[in-house]
Amino acid sequence: MDHEQNTSELTPAQAADKSLLRQAGEAGTAPYRVLARKYRPTTFIDLIGQQSLVRTLENAFELGRIHQAYLLTGVRGVGKTTTARILARAFNYEVLATEDQLAIDRPTIHMPTLGVHCQAIIDSRHVDVLEMDAASHTGIDDVREIIENARYRPVMARTKVYIIDEVHMLSKAAFNGLLKTLEEPPEHVKFIFATTEIDKVPVTVRSRCQRFDLRRIDSGLMTEHLHRICRAEEVSIDAEALMMIARAAEGSVRDALSLLDQAIAYGSIQESGALIKSDDLRLMLGVADKVRVIDLFEAVMAGEIAQAISLMQEQYNGGVDPAQLLVEMAEFVHLATRFKLSPEVTDSDALTPEERHRGRAASERLTIPVLTRAWQILMKGLEELRSSPRPLQSADMVLVRLAYAAKMPTPSDALRLLEVGRDFNGSREALTENVDHKTHTIAAAPAVTSVRAGRGSNLTGNTSIRSLVAISPTAQVSKKLLSIDSKAVESVSVIESFQELIALAETKRDIRLKIALENDVKLVHFEHGRVEFELAPGGARDLASNLIQKIQAWTNERWLISVVATGGRSTLKEQQMLKEREKRTDLESDPLVAAVMTEFPGAQIISVRGGEDANSLAEMSEILYDDFSAEDND
Repeated sequence: MDHEQNTSELTPAQAADKSLLRQAGEAGTAPYRVLARKYRPTTFIDLIGQQSLVRTLENAFELGRIHQAYLLTGVRGVGKTTTARILARAFNYEVLATEDQLAIDRPTIHMPTLGVHCQAIIDSRHVDVLEMDAASHTGIDDVREIIENARYRPVMARTKVYIIDEVHMLSKAAFNGLLKTLEEPPEHVKFIFATTEIDKVPVTVRSRCQRFDLRRIDSGLMTEHLHRICRAEEVSIDAEALMMIARAAEGSVRDALSLLDQAIAYGSIQESGALIKSDDLRLMLGVADKVRVIDLFEAVMAGEIAQAISLMQEQYNGGVDPAQLLVEMAEFVHLATRFKLSPEVTDSDALTPEERHRGRAASERLTIPVLTRAWQILMKGLEELRSSPRPLQSADMVLVRLAYAAKMPTPSDALRLLEVGRDFNGSREALTENVDHKTHTIAAAPAVTSVRAGRGSNLTGNTSIRSLVAISPTAQVSKKLLSIDSKAVESVSVIESFQELIALAETKRDIRLKIALENDVKLVHFEHGRVEFELAPGGARDLASNLIQKIQAWTNERWLISVVATGGRSTLKEQQMLKEREKRTDLESDPLVAAVMTEFPGAQIISVRGGEDANSLAEMSEILYDDFSAEDND
């Protein structure tokens, strides 16, 4: 009893050190075992990073609320099978009475010493603790055997425990066969399931189990755990190397211990034991030096392409995979973004001083739009590298793309600069060229013809069939992109027409209301403060009340809006369609258009646009006609 009390008084770090030293001592004279097996936790004290699980189980055991089935899920190497075995020990923990200790014969998670059944359970040879790998036993026959054996009481222990690893691999028939026993098992039977793919486990099984999601181990906690193991193994390793292993493991303790095993074999042999340096580990893992990764990122974002490609080649010659280098650059972009959004991230123990200092500097220097654009380019580049036959060349092109993008303004900055008429290192010309390219339509085939014309107008003069190409000048496109509807802005305070009300809805980005006003309102009367309309068939019945609320919210005025049964004019949509039909009829009678339709069978008039665009089209038609004529002469 005193021994148990002394153990509980230790701090978690002291208890972990004591447990590791005990495990190292027990394995000292035994044949060599890999670190992942040698330092496998045997009690809940040894289990790191799973405090919520330990707390829940501790309270459940103390209150006697022990569930009939447990479902453990998580990524590889976080301790699912290990936790299942510790649970099996806890179910069957039994200690015989001695002079120094009272007998213990009840389920408990406090197991300071090995009990009667503990060693056999740890070695997976206990007759009442049955482990089954569902990856190789997937059928209904295997489950039928479990159901048959579950009826019989345990031979030696208090509880018969079935541990099914990778339970998601069971067949549908096997799951169905297990449901009844899982829901109402005998009192002496407990089930523990472990899986890495919880979504593949049927909901009917999940609902019958108490689920625990085992978390990934964060880099700081993993580094401390590896440091304690190195001390127990009498291995010298620097802090940066430990951090590299912790990051490479991605939260998996088993992966981290496997890498540490490999690093011990790869490192230098000294009289005092193995010596592991960060440079040796970097070569072993094929990862880039963090300092060089940051140098590469800073060179790219500064537009120094030659230096960036040289750094990439240097890392590649050192054995670093180009894809891995882009991944680490993306990690630094993410780190800088987190610094910008959450400055407290700088206090993390998982960061090196170099990452902390230069990451903070990058976050102060770069804006969020620039960082997110860099992230998107790197992610797109990684996709290209996976399918590229020349990864290094593809990585170089990603750096070139990123370097040029770093010097470009963000879309909002570009539009703002164009609006005030200023130049930004050639970016305006680049943007104008881009807009020009996207908005000019060059007809490769005459299957579809778009004609801009006013109602009843004829295109005359030096026009020809060839000149009927719908092209919008760049200046006109830029004007449309940047202009602000002053009437819509003024309508926020004063609404004098139904069109201004629709413009206000569009300005407020209430597209649903705008569409409803155009399609469902047959206007009867409109004046400032009062509207009468007939609701079109299919229109929303609450349109009037909704419109009252929106106008009051936008203008701080209370309008009187009523719906009448009859007397409404056509909706704006119907009026627009009528005008389109009239324009189309007039246009089809135009001799020039008729010639086009005859020359190109199957051509269709898609839309007819009038107004100010007609003059622009006429001017552009003359220019195109001159150009085509010049080409014909050539």
